[in-house]
Amino acid sequence: MKSQLLSIIQKSFPLTSRPFAVIADMLDTDEETIIKLIKEEKENKIIRQISPIFDTKSLGYSSSLVSFKIKEEDIDNAVKIINAHPGVSHNYERDHDFNIWFTMAVSPTSILGLDKTIEILAKETNAIESIMLPTLKLFKIAVKLNITGDDAKKEKVVKQKKKDITLTSFHHKVIALAQKDIPIVQEPFKDIVEQLGLSYDEFFAILNEFKEAGVMRRFAGILNHRKAGFNANAMVVWDIDEKDGDKIGKQAATFSAVSHCYLRPKYPNWKYNLFTMVHGKTTEETNNIIADIASEIEHKSKRPLYSTREFKKVRIEYFTPEFEKWELANK
Repeated sequence: MKSQLLSIIQKSFPLTSRPFAVIADMLDTDEETIIKLIKEEKENKIIRQISPIFDTKSLGYSSSLVSFKIKEEDIDNAVKIINAHPGVSHNYERDHDFNIWFTMAVSPTSILGLDKTIEILAKETNAIESIMLPTLKLFKIAVKLNITGDDAKKEKVVKQKKKDITLTSFHHKVIALAQKDIPIVQEPFKDIVEQLGLSYDEFFAILNEFKEAGVMRRFAGILNHRKAGFNANAMVVWDIDEKDGDKIGKQAATFSAVSHCYLRPKYPNWKYNLFTMVHGKTTEETNNIIADIASEIEHKSKRPLYSTREFKKVRIEYFTPEFEKWELANK
């Protein structure tokens, strides 16, 4: 039952007043059992959190994947400096000369902006070289680990038609409250709706509107890959012909084991422009998946970059004062 439960919460967490009762009905059990199981999986650190996954760009934030080349003896200090920025959600050491890889976002009201922020961090961390790798085209972003082993090798990637929405200050307040990890109780949204002065129906209508507009990608359980048994996760970078980037990116995105697929820029010191995150339980399994992808897509070369250390993996907290505080301290 645990594997089915983890599969359900990854794909679509029920937006209703008593979501664990809905999941219980799906698994032919009772609400108390589901709450107990989820609490156990959180204590075991298999479930990181259950929360909305907002789209950074749709919220007006500027973001990019960034890599620094850092001397081995400087890594610990560099990590502290990078991780202190509230817009850094992921930070890993990977097996390459460009060894520190992190995602960075700056708020819509940023005075410094993205480029200047990275420039400051590169200087403070004594980076030998740095590259910014913003998304030129997004083909897929959906971390849904194949916990049950029943998922097909390929999947159809559907591009959602987005509804127009103008975010208001009240929407910002909803996001600021809703983005937290929910409590594992019968009515996990009760405190939020009371603070907002909304009914459950009104609150869920706003969340569904966010989803239709692409502001919220989904509301889901986020798993700890390694704790869930996926110990060999590689960021595979590919050198492809940019004129065929759209076709090749779409092909790579159809593989179920690929959670992220992006087209990014090339530089004189960085020749790879297609990025795919591939998840497997063993290095052998992951390498086999990479070989399958390589057999189907046109590419000049590829390089799997395995993470050797995870320094940070959190959800960015949007519309909080922490971004402004960092900028005031570092401008």
